[in-house]
Amino acid sequence: QVQLVESGGGLVQAGGSQRLSCAASGTFFRIHTMGWFRQAPEKPRELVANILTGDSATYTDSVRGRFTISRDNAKNTVYLQMNSLKPEDTAVYYCYAEVQMAGLRGTYSAWGQGTQVTVSS
Repeated sequence: QVQLVESGGGLVQAGGSQRLSCAASGTFFRIHTMGWFRQAPEKPRELVANILTGDSATYTDSVRGRFTISRDNAKNTVYLQMNSLKPEDTAVYYCYAEVQMAGLRGTYSAWGQGTQVTVSS
């Protein structure tokens, strides 16, 4: 089993910055794609950004140019640097990882517990 532990988040003023971290631990063979989703009240969960093992990253349009996702494969950790934050970025941010177990070809999705990001206007 893999555990994803998130850190960062909290309250920030509009225009400010925050950095989220998510570290994977436990027993696994390899971690493939890692990324972040977010969910605002009464809205569906949406993909914010993800990053492959080769550092190829994708972003949802609303955060492109403001957020940067990165990863440290040696530490099995993914980061989300959020700049120029807006009130509409307020949400619970969830880390996820595509995990491959030893002896298996497929992967499963592991999720963090979520961390609240609140941007005040």
